[in-house]
Amino acid sequence: MTSFPIPTNYANRVLVASPSPAVRQRVLESLRSPARRFEQATGGAEALVHLESGFWQVLFLDRRLPDLDAEELSHTVRQRYPGIEVVLLDPEADPDLGSDLGATSDAEPTATEEKEDLLLGMWPVRSEDENKNKDKDEDKLLPAARTARSILEVPLPGMIGNSRIMQPVYRLARLLAQRNTTVLITGPTGCGKEVVARAIHQLSPRAGRSFAVVNCAAIPETLLEAELFGYARGAFTGAMQSYAGRIQVAQGGTLFLDEIGEMPLSLQPKLLRFLEQKELQRLGSADVVRVDARVISATNAHLLSLVREGKFREDLYYRLCAFPIEIPPLCDRAEDIAPLAAHFLEKYGLRLPAAQLSAAALQLLKTQPWAGNIRELQNVIERALILSEDQAVIHPEHLLLEDSSFRNSH
Repeated sequence: MTSFPIPTNYANRVLVASPSPAVRQRVLESLRSPARRFEQATGGAEALVHLESGFWQVLFLDRRLPDLDAEELSHTVRQRYPGIEVVLLDPEADPDLGSDLGATSDAEPTATEEKEDLLLGMWPVRSEDENKNKDKDEDKLLPAARTARSILEVPLPGMIGNSRIMQPVYRLARLLAQRNTTVLITGPTGCGKEVVARAIHQLSPRAGRSFAVVNCAAIPETLLEAELFGYARGAFTGAMQSYAGRIQVAQGGTLFLDEIGEMPLSLQPKLLRFLEQKELQRLGSADVVRVDARVISATNAHLLSLVREGKFREDLYYRLCAFPIEIPPLCDRAEDIAPLAAHFLEKYGLRLPAAQLSAAALQLLKTQPWAGNIRELQNVIERALILSEDQAVIHPEHLLLEDSSFRNSH
């Protein structure tokens, strides 16, 4: 079986991306040398963070990435970082990946290096003509790469629409998913803040654990502390048994604090302590409980204005806003209205295939201010299907728009 030696000029700065600690360790052990610098990533987005923050010469990429398609990522890396050699690993095809290899930094290829090539499915050393042919093949396979659209910027899980203004949101969310950084998501009501928070959780290593939601505006102040931090049996009248609280429910997972701007000032120091110490005390208990939960919060309020007004603690604000993501309103996302409307037509329609918007109806939707954002569009489409009696085509007369109905009633 033919094998190819690792070019020594590529072998000094190595990045290994795999969700499997065993695969990463085997690759590192097989190539270990004092002359080589290694870094590890558990997913594609985390690998891109490393690539953006430094110069690497070889990227070993597991085909079973949890967040991004390995083939697409490899093409994107080759386009964006042409000096990096990308090696796709297939642990399922070779379960003994790296189990019996040594490493060397000798200038000339050795038998060990040839074994490394064979085991890791390495690249051949190509001639200049072969490289040109390879580039032509990649151009055929990846015409979209010429548009320079990163795969980091495709819609997040649960999100629809790929307008240019949303692509930075998708990119940031994917980069943040691989870290434990506290995130503050801002934007108007109905723009999809919770969907973004859920996507960050889903793409993170915490995806298999709980995503605990607390709406700070929906729970009375007298109950919010108990809901968040829990309570011991007998802590107050009616506390017949202990309750863990939403923070503790998020152990190992993500705590999503919606409408964080509505959190009472009296509770903010206790939340701040949890963020700083990762520990809490239930009501009526002296025991300290340590909780490993990533915190994502969201608000449609301007928190800095609340800080200046004395309604929100400045130190808590900066703790929550370690990394901000702002979701734009739907009126700035005209390109996304058609795919969003099509999604809601399919979701609420009774027809197969789903009803479609006429050109005039779509144009009317694109001219609306959408004060209620995506939630308002969803309501308009659901009403249109009812008024059209589930016809095949939705026309302007079927669109009961909230702003026009409000004007007509006054």
